[in-house]
Amino acid sequence: MIDYTKMIILAKNAMKNSYSPYSNFKVGACVLTKSGKYYLGTNVENSSFGATVCAERSAICCAVTDGEREFEAIAIVSSGDDYTFPCGICRQFISEFNKDIKIIVAKDEKNYKIFTLQKLLQNGFNKGDIK
Repeated sequence: MIDYTKMIILAKNAMKNSYSPYSNFKVGACVLTKSGKYYLGTNVENSSFGATVCAERSAICCAVTDGEREFEAIAIVSSGDDYTFPCGICRQFISEFNKDIKIIVAKDEKNYKIFTLQKLLQNGFNKGDIK
C-alpha cells in the first residue's frame, strides 16, 4: 500500500531546498522504490536554462546513485497554486524505469491526483525502440 500523504509531505520538504533564483518556481519530488525506500529531489535552475535539472529527475538520480532501479510511485509538488505535472523530458526519463509508475501530482496532502505514466506519456520512446 502506497502512503501518498507521506510522499507528498516528503516532496514538500524537499521543495524547501529548491534552487530557483530565475523563476522562483519551487518544485519538490519524492520517489518510492519497489524496495520501499524514499528518495527526494528538488529543481536546480541554471542561468543556461537547458542545464536546469527538474525535481523528478533529481530524485530518480539520487535513487539510481544508491543502486535502485525499480520505482513504484513519484509525488510532485510545487510552489504554484495548481497541480504541477512532470515536463516532457521528465516523463521520458521516468519511462526508462517504469512505464506503469504512479504519478502523484499534489497541491497539498488532501488535494492530489494520481495518474499512470502511460496516461501522461502515450507512445513514448522506450528501450524496445532501439534496434
